[in-house]
Amino acid sequence: MFALIDCNNFYVSCERVFDPKLNNKPVVVLSNNDGCIISRSDEVKRLGIPMGAPVFKYRSILNQHDVKILSSNYPLYADMSYRVMSILKRFVLDVELYSIDEAFLSFHGFKHYNIHSYAIEIRKTIFKWTGIPTSVGIAPTKALSKIANKVARRHPRETKDVYLINSELERIKSLKKFSLNDVWGIGRSLTKRLEQTGCSSAYDFTKLPKAWIKSNLSIVEFRLQQELRGIATLRLDFIKNKKSIATTRTFEKPLRDIKYIKERISTFAVSCAEKLRKQRSACRIMIIILRSNFFRKDLKQHSTTKIVSLPYSTNSSLVLNNYAMNAIDEIFKDGIEYKKAGVIVSGLSEINTSQLNIFNHEDPRHPNLMSAIDKINFKYIDKVKLGNQDLKIKWKMQQNFLSPQYTTKFEDIIKVI
Repeated sequence: MFALIDCNNFYVSCERVFDPKLNNKPVVVLSNNDGCIISRSDEVKRLGIPMGAPVFKYRSILNQHDVKILSSNYPLYADMSYRVMSILKRFVLDVELYSIDEAFLSFHGFKHYNIHSYAIEIRKTIFKWTGIPTSVGIAPTKALSKIANKVARRHPRETKDVYLINSELERIKSLKKFSLNDVWGIGRSLTKRLEQTGCSSAYDFTKLPKAWIKSNLSIVEFRLQQELRGIATLRLDFIKNKKSIATTRTFEKPLRDIKYIKERISTFAVSCAEKLRKQRSACRIMIIILRSNFFRKDLKQHSTTKIVSLPYSTNSSLVLNNYAMNAIDEIFKDGIEYKKAGVIVSGLSEINTSQLNIFNHEDPRHPNLMSAIDKINFKYIDKVKLGNQDLKIKWKMQQNFLSPQYTTKFEDIIKVI
């Protein structure tokens, strides 16, 4: 059996843990630069405000219903997520961290346990230790556990936030409740194709002939159908090193001066290098992205991407920064107001398995230097920067409604008097 643990309205729930005044009140959390709504309390969902909605379009409704607006507090959410996932690992050995607020559990070897009661105990412990409410779906396959979780979420009173699919009758009854759009792995385009065959529900999808699925869809959809039929084809995925690493940001204000563009790109390149070193990887390819604001039709537009093939694998901030600066000199255009930029590194390999080059190689002093810088920056929070990074400028997102970082910043720790 598998279980999916989902933290309800996670970002909002994290905020409510430390500010109980938000309980039972409409709350939204915004995305980077306070652009879109990415987390909604149940009270906001009932107002009909959709996920991902641009906040400016719904400003009047938000004001009308006195909705509390908050900026994303990522350090707080990451810390609370770590606490939740740590609790799960106390109950089950096999845990797949699916996202910041979701995890799959495998109950392999739990034959003599009452899994439903065990899941209730897990949920109670998470809430008692962190204050985060969760929903739990349990089923013979991962895809069905997603469906079970949706049932628990939609009917919290009847299910007490825990729902178990352990019979053919429960499987069929659950699948008939959900449309194709509600199925994990079925997107809009696939929904349209399936609707043309007469499919309207998740259960209808399971009744399509195997031959038709294999000839008209991919192996991914075939496995999904098997999962929904109760035949396990997906196992837990455990954390692996990323195949590419990206640091991209939208600027708070448009930038026209190449000096400021270079400062941004330098910061992104250093960030990618730090992430590479953290997972003990090196890269051979770097991609530089530079874009203007396409929503401003009255301005000159320019969108460009520069792919740089590095002569050797590296994770040195110095090397990546130098190639990034050369790329900006090539692709930057005067008179353009740039709104977004980014750096992506790919062609990754483990640092001890990189292909050597007899003619080009990295300065042997760089690994020790980077290690020393990482240790200093970890202890004193980004005190060491490269020369072309402005020491007086601390680039950050627009966060006009940011709550305190209660668990990760000494100044914001709650004081009990």
